[in-house]
Amino acid sequence: MTGETATHCPYCALQCAMSLSPGPGTGQLTIAPRDFPTNRGGLCQKGWTAAELLTSPERLTTPLMRDGKDAPLREAGWDEALATVARRFAELRAARGPDSVAVFGSGGLTNEKAYALGKFARVALGTSQIDYNGRFCMSSAAAAGNRAFGLDRGLPFPVADLDDSEAVVLVGANPAETMPPLMGHFDPARLIVVDPRRTATAQAALDGGGLHLAPTPGTDLALALGLLHVALVEGHLDTPGRVAYRRERTTGWEAVRRCAARWWPERTERLTGVAAADLRRVAAVLAGARRAHILTGRGAEQHSKGVDTVAAWIDLALALGLPGTPGAGYGCLTGQGNGQGGREHGQKADQLPGYRHIEDRAAREHVARVWGVQEAEIPGAGRSAWELLDALGTPGGPNALLVMGSNPVISAPRSRRVIERLRALDFLVVADFVRSETTDLADVVLPVAMWAEESGTMTSLEGRILRRRAAQAPPPDVRSDLEVLHELAVRLGRSGEEFPPEPAPVLEELRRASAGGVADYAGVAPELLDDDAAVYWPVPDTTGSSRADERVGEPVGTPRLFLDRFEHADGRARFLPVEYREAAEMPDAAHPLYATTGRQLEHYQSGAQTRRVPGLRAAAPEAYVEVHPDTARRAGLADGERARVVSRRGAVLARTRYVGDMRTDTVFLPFHFPQAGAANVLTNPALDPVSRMPEFKLSAVRLERADGHAPKEGE
Repeated sequence: MTGETATHCPYCALQCAMSLSPGPGTGQLTIAPRDFPTNRGGLCQKGWTAAELLTSPERLTTPLMRDGKDAPLREAGWDEALATVARRFAELRAARGPDSVAVFGSGGLTNEKAYALGKFARVALGTSQIDYNGRFCMSSAAAAGNRAFGLDRGLPFPVADLDDSEAVVLVGANPAETMPPLMGHFDPARLIVVDPRRTATAQAALDGGGLHLAPTPGTDLALALGLLHVALVEGHLDTPGRVAYRRERTTGWEAVRRCAARWWPERTERLTGVAAADLRRVAAVLAGARRAHILTGRGAEQHSKGVDTVAAWIDLALALGLPGTPGAGYGCLTGQGNGQGGREHGQKADQLPGYRHIEDRAAREHVARVWGVQEAEIPGAGRSAWELLDALGTPGGPNALLVMGSNPVISAPRSRRVIERLRALDFLVVADFVRSETTDLADVVLPVAMWAEESGTMTSLEGRILRRRAAQAPPPDVRSDLEVLHELAVRLGRSGEEFPPEPAPVLEELRRASAGGVADYAGVAPELLDDDAAVYWPVPDTTGSSRADERVGEPVGTPRLFLDRFEHADGRARFLPVEYREAAEMPDAAHPLYATTGRQLEHYQSGAQTRRVPGLRAAAPEAYVEVHPDTARRAGLADGERARVVSRRGAVLARTRYVGDMRTDTVFLPFHFPQAGAANVLTNPALDPVSRMPEFKLSAVRLERADGHAPKEGE
């Protein structure tokens, strides 16, 4: 390779722009940030070091197989590995039916790979049992957005719109650590952070003259209702513009008004711990801003009531007239690199390409025509991610699983249960580019190409479709995910033309399959992406049929949603009345503390990638638990001492880290670490009834001295 390759970071959904160049004499690519509307020439530590993983000695470069369940993994050839996978899948399907084989995907896959994986599951395998790790990301916000607006796109406006916002409320989001370049779009003096912890984002707001509200974990819904109550009774919602907005652009206000009427400030303060004076101050700031935004993150969403919690914040935004108003709005900060596009095109259990619902007859018929199959051949909705993992190897559950680009042993809740279910399978196949805690349980491991070795498209948190470009070839014995799906499909009896091994024809088919859907990509012409046009979905074919150079500087598609109408048939947004309820489990005498989990600056998701980058690993080498000094001392724990954190599902070991501004009833653990430090051993798989999101963000725990003992199985 010679020259620079313009592409995007492989990590979060901000999708920072970067250029890759061959390093002089090193064989390793060098990274330079590119000026782009989202990152503006900035990168975080993860982005700067992303190329190091390409040459990691821990890279998977040849297929691995076991000769028996208890045999070690050994190197194998591709023909042997693929033939074994196809044969075992075919045998299980013949003996136990198509749903005996399941598929688990990833929000990190390109649009083309996500689309091909969904088609592979439903056409080549004939299974309904497919879901992906994005179910653990923003599914609650997606469900609430669909209900309220008729459409779910993380940010229904470009990130740059935040630059001029006079008030931004961040609920359960910590972009200073999870996507640092985004912080350049916020004025700290106008930033209001809602988080039980004083995160780096909350500290940035406080240092700049903004606000930090630290509610009791699990009470964000009540906080939103309390703010809505204050805005209502103090007359902030009575301006002619807001009254007209609710009358002309929404339905359901009266039911929500009655819900909010019961959440006077003092009641809200007793439950949430947020002072009534702060509620009044925040309501006044929001109401007085000409341009304001409310943004939710995983802290609000990863609960068994996540949909209702997000709905309450959307209700507040609608009452203030924000969504669909230029320079204002509600949005969700998508986490994974392609968390947005990854769920739009078919790897989610209940969706078909174009964000079509799998039970909709017209949607099924449209996709069936594109796929060249009968509508009845497309399976119905399968199990959601946790329900799928929990059913593995059980009577009536799948007996084999293909995992592509995910590490559920670390990322799923109640992780010891996940390990148990994976071990119960007859056959486990994992396609990945590094060894992980999940590949270590697999019967077959397939080494696949990494981000800088493949082309395709990604969809960022603002709904912009981006071109990922290959900068170098993968190692000689490594194949792309699309090549793997192509080879397996052929061995399972499908034609090679149905599953192209290259991204260009897959994108062309994706465009046709999504045409007319909510997430319409029909106008995503390759020449637009080659020109680096700003293309935002929905982009129907009439919009994207000509080249971007005919309208230089103008975005293509729909950069700002809802300006004229919402996506419900009547064009109106829906207020959604919600009632507060407690978390699925609460602290008690045996487990008196709230535990919450999240990301830290140096690592990403399960840590399978970032823990293999020497500089990142050195900066954050092990699991830790943030705890108030008084709380730690009551448990007999000194700063820096190893602690056992025990929930009703198990225990983990973590280094005690004193944090003086931590709530005394709350501890925090990052979820990037394996084995004894795997925080998701603790977490609760209780599900939101609508989104099927597990309750990652709240577990009841106690602290103990480790005294050199590892966690006990089943503790």
